[in-house]
Amino acid sequence: MKSALIPSLQVDLDLHLAVEAVLREEESLPTFTEQLLEDQMTRCQLQRAFVAHGLASRDEARRTGEYFSVESVHAELHSLLTKASVDNIKK
Repeated sequence: MKSALIPSLQVDLDLHLAVEAVLREEESLPTFTEQLLEDQMTRCQLQRAFVAHGLASRDEARRTGEYFSVESVHAELHSLLTKASVDNIKK
């Protein structure tokens, strides 16, 4: 796979020193920066998918006229969390 360069980034010296202070022994500043870019890209993709899913749900509710009360949604979420907690305890 071909590689590409990201333009240099000028940062405050304190930030640069703080980043260097948290690098693991086998980690370099370029690998740290690349991982940050990948993580942020993933977060952006997940956020966009989340918003798209929410907008699609809104549109579907408008189309069908089927809506759910806050109380019923909270009850369902509480039930799912309780089940997940019990399942984790059993493991």
